[in-house]
Amino acid sequence: MHNSDSQSPNEMPETAAQNATLSDELEALKAKLAELEASNKELRETVLREKAELENQRRRLHRDLEQARRFANEKLLNDLLPVYDSLERGLAVEGGDVAAIREGLNLTLKELLRIAGNNGLVQVDPLDQPLDPERHHAVSMVEAPGKSPGTVVAVLQKGYVLNDRLLRPALVSVAKDD
Repeated sequence: MHNSDSQSPNEMPETAAQNATLSDELEALKAKLAELEASNKELRETVLREKAELENQRRRLHRDLEQARRFANEKLLNDLLPVYDSLERGLAVEGGDVAAIREGLNLTLKELLRIAGNNGLVQVDPLDQPLDPERHHAVSMVEAPGKSPGTVVAVLQKGYVLNDRLLRPALVSVAKDD
């Protein structure tokens, strides 16, 4: 009886060749694995660096926004300092005549209105104009001979618009129907 488990001498070189081929394939796979692991490590480091860079940019942006928010009014307030100085000088005057004080206040008000205008603030003074409910708030209706009904006959408090957006409506008295 012939044992099927035993190999003949002719089969031995074939098995050795298969083992050598498998060994070569195993070495090639090990090399490929090492190459992929190195590539994976490199990609992981790149992702971590990019993530850290994004976090740093987020922090810088947050800091810059906070600085901008804190100092957004710096230019306006710097422009207002001469008005502040003028008011202090006017208050420091002892017993000056009323006309000089009034003139000083008028110049200070003009400077304040100029600064406000340069920063987008516009006064709403609708005297003798038709009532505009979008910009005026009628607080009373009065007899006004010679004025058409709905016309503003008195401005009790001026309104203000900032860059085409109403800040405060003008408080007005309106001519009523006869």
